[in-house]
Amino acid sequence: MRFILPVGLIATTLAIAPVRFDGEKVFRVKPQDEKQANIINDLAKINELDFWYPDAIHHVAANMTVDFRVSEKESQSIQFVLDQNKMHYEILIHDLQEEIEKQFDVKEDIPKRHSYAKYNNWEKIVAWTEKMVNKHPEMVSRIKIGSTVEDNPLYVLKIGKKDKRRKSVFMDCGIHAREWVSPAFCQWFVYQATKTYGKNKIMTKLLDQMNFYVLPVFNVDGYIWSWTKNRMWRKNRSKNKNSKCIGTDLNRNFNASWNSFSDTKNPCKETFRGPAPESEKETKAVTDFIRSHLKSIKVYITFHSYSQMLLLPYGYTSKLPPNYKELAKVAKIATDVLSTQYETRYIYGPIESTIYPTSGSSLDWAYDLGIKYAFAFELRDKGKFGFLLPESQIKPTCKETMLAVKFIAKYVLQHTS
Repeated sequence: MRFILPVGLIATTLAIAPVRFDGEKVFRVKPQDEKQANIINDLAKINELDFWYPDAIHHVAANMTVDFRVSEKESQSIQFVLDQNKMHYEILIHDLQEEIEKQFDVKEDIPKRHSYAKYNNWEKIVAWTEKMVNKHPEMVSRIKIGSTVEDNPLYVLKIGKKDKRRKSVFMDCGIHAREWVSPAFCQWFVYQATKTYGKNKIMTKLLDQMNFYVLPVFNVDGYIWSWTKNRMWRKNRSKNKNSKCIGTDLNRNFNASWNSFSDTKNPCKETFRGPAPESEKETKAVTDFIRSHLKSIKVYITFHSYSQMLLLPYGYTSKLPPNYKELAKVAKIATDVLSTQYETRYIYGPIESTIYPTSGSSLDWAYDLGIKYAFAFELRDKGKFGFLLPESQIKPTCKETMLAVKFIAKYVLQHTS
């Protein structure tokens, strides 16, 4: 049964003007001791701080780099407090709105053509998935694995031969809406895999023996919202019971120690875990798909930004996974291989100690499900642009990441039965 919205309501829904970020700043603070870490804590209680790194206030600790966004109005008083307490800080971004506009620094050669050097909105990505299937029918198929809260389709592109029994890699991008370089990588991967098949020795060997399942945008509704209404949006767009705050953090919604951190219980927080594990249609679609292909999926890779890390399980405990030594060896070589292209340096290690503790993440869930090669990339950069990586860095980011992904896939192909 379809409900028709009253005309007035349609008008108001459409009339939400996009959020502007004029004069907003991004601070980077390095608290030297517990006392200074507590000062940031106190600031967060009285000010609207949007934590970019780490993603929530309770992770803030001494000697940690902390990046947060703050309104123009509040930035002066925050600067005053930091100065007064002799805290080490720099302003990474002086005017967020300016940076948002400067992101689009690559000119389009042909407006109608899909560009891998530009950020593409959801409409363009959907059209592109169709184009890839038509262009490479023997190699690419599109699977609708479900739909979102707002009834947008969730598409996985399967790349490889039609044989079902082959080992496969599952990759997803764009679980957090504002991390635009992530979906850009998934598009680049599909494009390069199909384009270099038969030309590049490693890619040809991989596609002859493996399948790749690529979900270019996990959080479609959030991604659309980040393009049309709020560039800084992170969560999905589901409504929360008894709260006016919208959205669940899909990367806290997996059934992996789902209920273990109190900061994930508040629907108004960026890291809200949702009312139950897999409560979100997006999470459910992905987990159902992976479970139904579990026999063949040997590798799970999820792509985020930013901070230049290759993360391993676990986030919810400091306990290391049984095959940690091997995972660390693979991550070391993968990050070394990545750096050969432009000397970009990545660090690697378990989520919990390398970035910050998390619960309900897709990486931990996939690993616990039995996918013994599970990785999360935090792509460029280290914070100068944060979530607003300029388009001119898309290609270099994708090229270097591709080397690491190909290495991981090749390693797993050789080392699994």
